[in-house]
Amino acid sequence: MKLLVVDDDADLRAILAFALRGAGYFVVEARDGAGALAAAAAERPDLVVLDLNLPDADGLDLVSRLRGGDPASRPILVLSVRAAEEDVVRALDLGADDYLTKPFSPRTLLARVRAVLRRAGIERPEPLEAGALSVDLERRLATVAGAPPVRLTPLELRLLQYLVARARETVPAERLLVHVWGGRGEGDRQLLKQLVHRLRLKIEPDPASPRYLVTDAGEGYRFEPDGGQGA
Repeated sequence: MKLLVVDDDADLRAILAFALRGAGYFVVEARDGAGALAAAAAERPDLVVLDLNLPDADGLDLVSRLRGGDPASRPILVLSVRAAEEDVVRALDLGADDYLTKPFSPRTLLARVRAVLRRAGIERPEPLEAGALSVDLERRLATVAGAPPVRLTPLELRLLQYLVARARETVPAERLLVHVWGGRGEGDRQLLKQLVHRLRLKIEPDPASPRYLVTDAGEGYRFEPDGGQGA
């Protein structure tokens, strides 16, 4: 299930994205209104987590634009330091599905996200399908080419989701480190290499000659949905 997180505070955005990824969601990030509209059009998220205070747009106006005049479109969870009743009422009237006042805990955010998705009828994530790979995101079970399912750790799932979303594209190690471990430098290349190795042991027929999770030397990693040959 894909979520779009929009916040101009890079540190807070990283914390929100990290908490949501840890709960099994695929997260796309945007730091301003223009980025939010572009990401919403390109990524088609199932839910938008939107801060109202953005440098280039009125967050309340952005609620209407993201809705596109369709009350049945993607749900929106608004985040704001504005606690006044008139701000809450206006955001809800414009189409927001919920309103969460800062500061809040990650547990509260996750509970609100689940509630909004449940009300929208899309709480249960659809299986992740890519070529020979199928992943039950809720149970963290991966099946490749009809082999018995294997259970993934949260970090393995986060890495695999990101690579699958960019199938056949070489993703630099630095970008994977930020996505898997968050934006606070908690990962390094050796940890990433070990994580890739553990994931290969679970999904590759021959981990010594990976076909799905491929290394592009000096560049990064890519996922080949149909088991293309790699190094």
